[in-house]
Amino acid sequence: MTTSALTVRPATPGDRSAIVDLCRSSLGWKEDDPNERFFSWKHDDNPFGVSPSWVAEEDGRLIGVRVFLRWRFRDAAGRQLSAVRAVDTATHPDAQGRGIFTRLTLGALPDLREERVDFIFNTPNLQSRPGYLKMGWGQVGRVPVAVRVAGLRRLRVVAGARAAADKWSQPCSIGLSPDAAFADDAEVDELLRLGRTNDGIATDRDVAYLRWRYSFDALHYRVMPVGGTIRSGAVVFRLRRRGPALEATISELAVRSPASARSVIGTILRSTGADYAIVGGGPRLVGAGFVPAPLGPILTWKPVNRPGVPGPRELSLGLGDVELF
Repeated sequence: MTTSALTVRPATPGDRSAIVDLCRSSLGWKEDDPNERFFSWKHDDNPFGVSPSWVAEEDGRLIGVRVFLRWRFRDAAGRQLSAVRAVDTATHPDAQGRGIFTRLTLGALPDLREERVDFIFNTPNLQSRPGYLKMGWGQVGRVPVAVRVAGLRRLRVVAGARAAADKWSQPCSIGLSPDAAFADDAEVDELLRLGRTNDGIATDRDVAYLRWRYSFDALHYRVMPVGGTIRSGAVVFRLRRRGPALEATISELAVRSPASARSVIGTILRSTGADYAIVGGGPRLVGAGFVPAPLGPILTWKPVNRPGVPGPRELSLGLGDVELF
């Protein structure tokens, strides 16, 4: 009896068509959704670099893929940290239950170590988190978030919003498109300085990052300047359905004071009809009308070249850093 050999190897450009076909069949990509464009935007256009990928091959056929999204951070001392985020993974329906996900994930570690990647991070769901912990990931904890409800009459709707949020956003016309908002380099630099903190490990934001991060059209991100231009601050948000509720997800919040945040987010809630707004940051946003809520995703961490798993207080992350990709 002959058994076929399973090979795990880095993906090549020639694998792209087979990878897309595998994702389409395994992840339930719908024909009318822009999943293939989204995949390309994430993994080809990212200013932090093209995503490294690994595939599982058997008898000349791709049966598994694992893709890591490149990311870059700075620590509190200003040092750059190279990271990847564990995002897309797919196993052919005929090959599930054979440990291919684990082989692909662990098989990538030597190459990532050689590339001088400092760590891997991700926000796995309840079903996949135990698998990551078993593979040596550490649990950092829940990303702190805060919620502002649009009014007392919305509380019942918000209380019922326990489903996962929709992947694709609702169209919205208020504010500016990211292309228009981030067109001027000098204005974007001012905004980045306004939003920069030294509170801990944070995404290494620059002009190229900001333009890429909010550019994908199907996510319908909008930018609300605090003043006449974004030099005075801005809020980047999108609208998503979460069960019966309409959520305003605040991905970036760069403002001079809680009072200015209170005003602009109030405008977003009134103009869009959103039931509530959710933002990363927790207690520091009480002055903007938010209350801390245990709703943030749970962050996991795999040291590669940088030892140790940080505690939640060593990080300075917003929802734009950890939204599901």
